[in-house]
Amino acid sequence: MEAEDSDEANILTQEALSYDKKALAYLREFSEQAGIQKNIQAQTWALINSIEPLYRIQASSLAEEALQQATFLLERLPDSRTKAYAAIKLAKLTTQPVRYSFEVCPSRPEANAAHNLLNRAISIARNIKDSRSESFALGELGYLYECRHDFSQALNLTRQAQWAADMEMASKDSRYLWEWQAGRIFKAQHKELDAIAAYEKSIATIESIRDNILVANRDLQFDFRDSVSPIYRDLIGLKLARALPKKIAEANPAKQLKLDNINPDKELSFIIRILDSLNLAELQNYFGDNCTLNIANQNIADTAVFSNTAIFHNVILKNRSAILVTFPNGDKKAAWIDVNRKTFVQEINEFRRGLENFSDFNYDPTQAQKLYSWIVAPFAKELEQAQVKTLVFIQDGILRSVPMAALHDGKKFLVQKYAFAYTPSLNLTEIKASSKQTTRALAVGISKASIVDGKKFPALINVEAEINQVESEIPGSSKLLNENFTRERLQQKLDKGIYSILHIATHGEFAPKPEDTFLVTGNNSKLTIYELETAIRNFKQTVNRKDNSVELLMLTACQTAVGDDRAALGMAGVAVQAGVKSAIATLWFVQDASTASLTNKFYLHLLNSQVSKAEALHMAQKALIEEGGEYSHPAYWSGFILIGNWL
Repeated sequence: MEAEDSDEANILTQEALSYDKKALAYLREFSEQAGIQKNIQAQTWALINSIEPLYRIQASSLAEEALQQATFLLERLPDSRTKAYAAIKLAKLTTQPVRYSFEVCPSRPEANAAHNLLNRAISIARNIKDSRSESFALGELGYLYECRHDFSQALNLTRQAQWAADMEMASKDSRYLWEWQAGRIFKAQHKELDAIAAYEKSIATIESIRDNILVANRDLQFDFRDSVSPIYRDLIGLKLARALPKKIAEANPAKQLKLDNINPDKELSFIIRILDSLNLAELQNYFGDNCTLNIANQNIADTAVFSNTAIFHNVILKNRSAILVTFPNGDKKAAWIDVNRKTFVQEINEFRRGLENFSDFNYDPTQAQKLYSWIVAPFAKELEQAQVKTLVFIQDGILRSVPMAALHDGKKFLVQKYAFAYTPSLNLTEIKASSKQTTRALAVGISKASIVDGKKFPALINVEAEINQVESEIPGSSKLLNENFTRERLQQKLDKGIYSILHIATHGEFAPKPEDTFLVTGNNSKLTIYELETAIRNFKQTVNRKDNSVELLMLTACQTAVGDDRAALGMAGVAVQAGVKSAIATLWFVQDASTASLTNKFYLHLLNSQVSKAEALHMAQKALIEEGGEYSHPAYWSGFILIGNWL
């Protein structure tokens, strides 16, 4: 698996380099034409835009030459906002040629050329009375002083940047950056309360412009991790340090007294609210303009309690991670995982690879036990005392790509004790038991081999039996198989009937970008997540279906790549994006024979007893384990996860 991942990474790297070379060819031609036409502004920007790709293809001497030429041409331009921005961009490229990020200081923060360019940008902005470009120039200069640990000057410039941003209502997208910067500076000076206040202001600003900054420019969506996500995580880290302080040295009783005045439960409630805001922001950023977040339960993230159910939140920080649990009586408890982000991610990926190893008949639960000791063991006693039956996980980052059901307590898998469910946010989850009186299913799938966009997908020889099984078990159901399963036929079926279950048995891939997430349909075609959403939403709107919307979307034979938390984010949000109350999907491709067995057991429990969806899946997975044999290996059952409403 690691070799395959490495090979794919090399292929993608070479593909990216080829795109850089093509881009440079176009930029070179554009620059030449701009020079002929004496369009200095266009020529300057062509040079600026060529610098990063030149560094990426290891042409550093050409990149330095382009930087010098662009700086020379800059002075020939008349003062304007465009000129100010060009100076700011050149300053960034001077200090950090590739992947500039406020989370990590540039390699050359002391560069005199960068300081001169930013002072020039400030002068231009003030000359043309443009507070927006002045805000960015002041903030960037403050950032360089921050990286030089000259915190007094850094804070002075950062405050000036905030004031400049306040001069223009459209500058909130810069103000949140400088509020964050002030927070970082206070944090570096060990002024925790001032830092927390600054971070809270930054997040409040982000929330006020969420729709603009999270869906803008889909090609730059990965910038979210550099310019938005760290703000939430820094604040969460500061608040967690107050709620879960490590032992304070006896030599510092004043600090111990200060911490004794903290209300841990209140702090944890605040942290959960911030975590929920981060989850919503990440989901909206992932789906972009196509994301419609229908808030089902306004502001219940930190107050929601459910009978026999514990809610697990987690957050992955740079130097350690944390688990927060809300128990059925509303009590909250949290625990640190004292390993850094890199190590934690490696451990999670190792766990995932072990689960997917179908060839290892005798599963070694060592890794599953290690993760159990981090994630669940600190709360095991309280879970027992509260008689908890269902664990609901609101996962962060790479944790979205692994099933908690496969954790092992040293005696058995956790799914043998608890039912499991996952949701990107309680606020987005319609949490109420569904009626089983009018259950009908539309079962669709592909059993034949397919080729989509040049990629081969093998035949799923047991899918036809799976589809027929669903149709026979659930009276009044319909099916579409192979060539009959098309986007148009699916919509026609949905338009003519009322279905509470949509069962789709076909190859599917969750990708880092939602537009690349798709299901294989008949005639070597594909159905994107957006097209599936449209079909389901049209179905809900054709007649009054208030009580007859799709309760459950079942996706078998889907997969996400190991370690790809962007793709896992798409899977976590599939129920939200598709417009259904719940979804069951597979984290990796599972043999279709075992899939048919598990889904059969799931539907039997769901339809013939008064159990929740989570309990029905729990009973089906538990049955495969206890039957023994090949299918007791977690590769066959643990990849199925329930997303959304678990009741």
